Amino acid sequence: MLVADLHHFLDVGPDTPGPARKLAEHLSAIVAAASAGDAHTRWETALPCRRRPAHRACPGRIVVSWTQPDHPINWCCSHCDDDGTISNWATSIYDLRRQQLSAAEPVQNVLVDADTAAILRTLPFLDHDCHRAVFAIHAHGNELHLTVTDTELNELIDSLAAEANHEPNRRRQRQLDNAYDHLTTAAGQPRW
Repeated sequence: MLVADLHHFLDVGPDTPGPARKLAEHLSAIVAAASAGDAHTRWETALPCRRRPAHRACPGRIVVSWTQPDHPINWCCSHCDDDGTISNWATSIYDLRRQQLSAAEPVQNVLVDADTAAILRTLPFLDHDCHRAVFAIHAHGNELHLTVTDTELNELIDSLAAEANHEPNRRRQRQLDNAYDHLTTAAGQPRW
């Protein structure tokens, strides 16, 4: 069991060794996913387990739960025995809880694949609501469900297009284009 205080991982810089930086990224993604979901509910996120038993990626996903902001986030892998708690996460930059009331809009459930979910998590300039929707992607069996409003879906599509247009790395550009194609198909929008 990994017991972590998120404050110890907030000031990770470029000179931090790779394993420590990857652990900080993993813990911050868990906090973002847990706080994007509902409190008092244990749910399976789209975040992959980072363990590699026998040098193969664990097929499990991270399951999270939390009860109150001053209590730790509990997480575990849905497949292996990797688990832990993260404390002092509330009010950090990775805390994606709603801070105010918002108008209710109709939502749609978009099925995404693991690659699309992973690339959406890397988009740098999303507003708070889109960021929440991306990290709140739920896993049900082998399917990943992105629940978004039409406005959020359009913003995700626009962000993917903008990021792909300015991406110098051809491999990442293909990944962004594939995610763009997937979401435009789900939205019923033509590709320009």
